[in-house]
Amino acid sequence: MSASTHQKTLRLTVAQAIVKYLQVQYSELDGTRQRLIPAAFGIYGHGQVAGLGQALFEYGEELPFYQTRNEQSMVHTAIAFAKANLRLSTLACSSSIGPGATNMITGAATALLNRIPVLLLPADYYASRHQGPVLQQLEHVISADMSVNDCFRPVSRRFDRISRPEQLLTALPEAMRVLTDPVETGPVTIALPQDVQMHAYDFPHNFFEERTWRVERPLPSPQRIAEAVKLIKKSQRPIIIAGGGVLYSQARQELETFSQTLGIPVGETFAGRGAIQNDSPLLLGGLGVTGTPLAGKIASEADLVICVGTRLIDFTTGSRSLFQDPDVSFVHINVSGHDAYKLGALPIVADAREGLLALTAAAKHAGL
Repeated sequence: MSASTHQKTLRLTVAQAIVKYLQVQYSELDGTRQRLIPAAFGIYGHGQVAGLGQALFEYGEELPFYQTRNEQSMVHTAIAFAKANLRLSTLACSSSIGPGATNMITGAATALLNRIPVLLLPADYYASRHQGPVLQQLEHVISADMSVNDCFRPVSRRFDRISRPEQLLTALPEAMRVLTDPVETGPVTIALPQDVQMHAYDFPHNFFEERTWRVERPLPSPQRIAEAVKLIKKSQRPIIIAGGGVLYSQARQELETFSQTLGIPVGETFAGRGAIQNDSPLLLGGLGVTGTPLAGKIASEADLVICVGTRLIDFTTGSRSLFQDPDVSFVHINVSGHDAYKLGALPIVADAREGLLALTAAAKHAGL
């Protein structure tokens, strides 16, 4: 007889298991730990009152529920909460099926484009289908298993639909992994069919033990750092672009040290506002379409652009028309390879703080 046969279990509904699980998830960066999902937003409506609503009432002692008035606004509020907590903590957002769910789609798109973690729990159709179409539920003429929640697929970093209780055993850990991954983070949507929310299952007892999701700091390649130093050494008019990755990496001091050590001015993106102290003589302010005239002039003449933790969107780059020097080169420190390679940059795929520390040390060693 296998050991799993004797494993302790806890009989809960799907909704109860979700509530109980979320209360014991933590994130950690540099030894500092916090609740990953400390609260939930929602508007009780068709599809989740008898499931998730009851579960929050029965098991949500450590997961306070705040009733909102608009689904889109609650997702935007969750985004603001996650940004204020440097993506180490976010909120769950629950909605009814139909317009309640689709109202969250704009918020999901915002979170996806800005790489902000939010957990979305829209109610969904009856998985059994016995009841037929219900109020405000999509009845697609060529696809019996489609609902309005399928609209979340292109605007979610991870999408799942729970049709059996045991699927939570893999769906929830994967959701937490995505929410805490600096590269993959974004909105996670778990669609919850209204009947499945109330289905009971014997969940393993250890599934509800505390778990800490550690946020790692990828280290830069020494070869890339050496190549970047060579580019800095031969440049005459370098500039730094500081993006949101500086803040999420908690690398403000390292950026300022790098900037001051080499005397390189810093322009900030929208997401990177506050990446360097306001009284720094090297702060140029905003960069790009909505930036300052001084930042625009210096950027247009730059022969080297050192990007740190930015997506290099059109507002930042002036739709890629800001940098006018025909021989301009780019170096990009970014935890995401997708971004680090943009504009033909020398990619330093690494955590912003670790990348800046290595680049500063190498620059000093080279006598810069």
